[in-house]
Amino acid sequence: MAMLKQTIVPHLWYDKEAVQAAEFYTSIFEDSRIINTTTIHDTPSGDVDIVTFELLGQEFQAISAGPVFTFNESISFIVKCETQDEIDYYWEKLTAEGGEEGQCGWLKDKFGLSWQVVPADMDEMMRADDPEATARVTQAFLQMKKFDIAALQRAREGK
Repeated sequence: MAMLKQTIVPHLWYDKEAVQAAEFYTSIFEDSRIINTTTIHDTPSGDVDIVTFELLGQEFQAISAGPVFTFNESISFIVKCETQDEIDYYWEKLTAEGGEEGQCGWLKDKFGLSWQVVPADMDEMMRADDPEATARVTQAFLQMKKFDIAALQRAREGK
C-alpha cells in the first residue's frame, strides 16, 4: 500500500490547458516537477488530460475536461515571499503572457487562476497589537497592486 504523502490536494479544472498550466507553474517555482500525465479517451468531455504536479513540495492535480467550469477569485493561492525581489519575481512570472494585475497583491495568471503574492510577515503585520498600525498598513496596501514591503513596513511604523 502506498504511503499517503498529502491528505488534501488542490484540483484545478481547465478547458484544454492542464498540461500547459502544469508546465508553466513548474517553470516558475523551484523544487517543482510534473509527476504524471494521463490521457483518458472517450469521456463525455472527449479526451481528458489529468496532470499531477508539485510546487515547492505541495501536490496539485489538474484536469483538461472542457469549458464546464472556470476559475474565479473565490479561490486563490497565496505565495508568501521573504524579500521584495521574490515578490517582484513571482509577480512578473505569474502575470506574464496575458496575466492580469489586481489590487492588494492579487493577480490572475494567463489561465485565469488567482494568486496573492504577499510578504511572508503579512499575517503578523495584520495581527498587530496596535490597531492604528494595522489601519496604516491596510490603508497602504489598499493603494497597491504589487506589494511594496518597504512601504508596508514604513506604514506599520508610522513613517
